[in-house]
Amino acid sequence: MTVMTNFLRSLVLSIIFSFVAPMFLFGSILFGLSLVGYIPGLQGVSEVITTVIMDFLAIFGSGTPVDGLIVICLTCSFVGALFDTYAYYRYQILR
Repeated sequence: MTVMTNFLRSLVLSIIFSFVAPMFLFGSILFGLSLVGYIPGLQGVSEVITTVIMDFLAIFGSGTPVDGLIVICLTCSFVGALFDTYAYYRYQILR
């Protein structure tokens, strides 16, 4: 029973961290670009890069960047769950 609870705890944590990681990645990039926008001469470059990132997210979200971010986060959490399940399976075989 303890093996199953350890597996489920590991699976839930990997799903949560895999979901949050892309949010932090895109959030930190957009936050950094907003800070770079305050530097004279780099405002145009930061606006162009921000627009490209928002367009990229809108592609996955059927026109809205927030939906695109959620789709990417859900996909990453699914892949994280698959990887954690595979690692648990390999650990059980090689033990």
